[in-house]
Amino acid sequence: MTLFWIFDFRFWIGGSERNKVFYFALYCFLFAISVRAEAQQPKKLPRIAYLSANSAVGQVSNLKAFRQGLGELGYVEGKNILIDYRYADAKLDRLPALAAELVVLKVEVIVTSGPTATRPAKEATAMIPIVMANDNDPVSYGFVASLARPGGNITGLSTLSAELNGKRLELLKEIVPGLSRVAVFGTSTNPGNAQALKETELAAGALGLKIQYSDIRDPKDIEAAFKAVRKQRSDGILALNTPFINTSYRPQFAALAVKNRLPAIFFSTRYPEDGGLMSYGVSSADLFRRAATYVDKILKGAKPADLPVEQPTKFELVINLNAAKQIGLTIPPNVLARADRVIR
Repeated sequence: MTLFWIFDFRFWIGGSERNKVFYFALYCFLFAISVRAEAQQPKKLPRIAYLSANSAVGQVSNLKAFRQGLGELGYVEGKNILIDYRYADAKLDRLPALAAELVVLKVEVIVTSGPTATRPAKEATAMIPIVMANDNDPVSYGFVASLARPGGNITGLSTLSAELNGKRLELLKEIVPGLSRVAVFGTSTNPGNAQALKETELAAGALGLKIQYSDIRDPKDIEAAFKAVRKQRSDGILALNTPFINTSYRPQFAALAVKNRLPAIFFSTRYPEDGGLMSYGVSSADLFRRAATYVDKILKGAKPADLPVEQPTKFELVINLNAAKQIGLTIPPNVLARADRVIR
């Protein structure tokens, strides 16, 4: 208690009954005031952070899902939880400084929107828990020791996108009559690229397809890759999930594929939303909603090292019929019927 009532106990012992009653009542009154004052003191709200390599506009749908997940767990931003946002706006060199800012703020949890953001967060702190909302290969990146036993201050959700490339090739073969050559875009410097390419080559062999790989590590490589596709007479394009391809250059990839009348399948719904033909992959909304459960567990005392990295459970097929029309492609009815969303 911050308020103490002190009186002369000798007076209490020798005082009249009236005085005893008076002082006892006064003590109870002051005690009640002190308890109420302490109860009214504002409690410190838990403070978390959201770090993204992209812009605020580009994260609207992901944040909506994340806040939905928090709401389902009883959290209301500004009421019983605070969130600090940091966006690099596709300027990746800004991420280390943004991550350092969050460490200085002493946030209790850092939520990252992808491996490009997780890396600088990891380098900025080994103490603050980090929750990956959408990392495609956290083991290859060195973020966690294993999915079952993360072992450090990082945990969250993995998209396991390399294992989905076989399904993407199957879909591409279904919509492109006579598909035989597929141009694959990737980034060799990405830790998960080699495994993703290996999975793709194995799937292509089983489907009787030939793979032509183009390495894209710089903006100037984008135009060069499409020139190579035209020269090699590829029938379609498959884009691997790499941080460089999944950045602000996304509209350029989508537009060039349509301009060159090449059916292309991507890993993110953002591509057909930006004008690309189609995508098949993990539901980002589901991942970001589930990321809130990790935040909740950590705020309640759980350690990231003890929280296994979870795998995706929901997948989405999105088709853009406007892009199909520009390419001169008719999507088979059975494929359209399986689409989770059709953009017209």
